[in-house]
Amino acid sequence: MTHSNFKKFSLALALAAGLLVNAQADPVGARVTALPQYQQECAACHMAYPPGLLPAASWQRMMGSLNKHYGTDASLDAASTSNISGWLKTNAGSYKRVSEEPPQDRITRSAWFLRKHRDGEVPAGVWKRASVGSPANCVACHAQAAQGNFDEHAVKIPK
Repeated sequence: MTHSNFKKFSLALALAAGLLVNAQADPVGARVTALPQYQQECAACHMAYPPGLLPAASWQRMMGSLNKHYGTDASLDAASTSNISGWLKTNAGSYKRVSEEPPQDRITRSAWFLRKHRDGEVPAGVWKRASVGSPANCVACHAQAAQGNFDEHAVKIPK
């Protein structure tokens, strides 16, 4: 391999590695367009969390227990439940970081979430601020969270 070809190969390899790192840095994985029905039903009460934040088994349990959805009856008709469940299963997180089912199927209790928001990076008091409310309020700090963009370089923690 000539010196010129080696430099081109090295540059291509470095660019590919950079793209891979950036893809892995995105906790949502591939950003998907929200199913309108999912957006309508789920975002009526909270942010419609990108399906890639949980594994399929977590979404399946959640959709199977909507009558007691974290203390609220969020029941849907059978057709809506089936349609949304299918979309969530298809777009669920399947990469290593999200493959672990978090306690109580809560995104905020998943190992990757806790690692990304550990004390020191996000002081514990932040969650108690009225402007934040809880770790589940992603849009408080991630303005583009509803679109699946959790870029840590764009985080703005409110006062």
